[in-house]
Amino acid sequence: MEKIGVSACLLGIGCKYNGKHNLSLDVIRFIAGKELVLICPEVMGGLKTPRIPCEIQFNGRISNQKNEDVTEAFNLGKHLSLSKLKENDCNKVILKDGSPSCGYSTIYDGSFTGKLIKDQGVTTKYLIDNHIQIIQLDT
Repeated sequence: MEKIGVSACLLGIGCKYNGKHNLSLDVIRFIAGKELVLICPEVMGGLKTPRIPCEIQFNGRISNQKNEDVTEAFNLGKHLSLSKLKENDCNKVILKDGSPSCGYSTIYDGSFTGKLIKDQGVTTKYLIDNHIQIIQLDT
């Protein structure tokens, strides 16, 4: 059976920064009949839910809206996400676009003003560098 990694928020798990989820019917239809490996890099890295919104800054560090540096939690989350996928022989993943971890085509620009830019989140970049295929659905 094919294995697919999925951002947990896309399946209705309330691990988003505000404690909510990003349930996606497109993702649910796509994963039918597949074995799932759920990840949430931010929670896996030790960040609480709910948590203060975080964005990648111009210097590459990640801070929350209170200007607290949370880069190490994001880095831990990306490493643990890759480990979980590898341990489960999973080389494909569906991620939540826009996230500072999981964004695959856009992320927020670091100003906390809601402006999106073309870039990838830290986990997405790390997974791609480690030969994990990103499946792009409208998430």
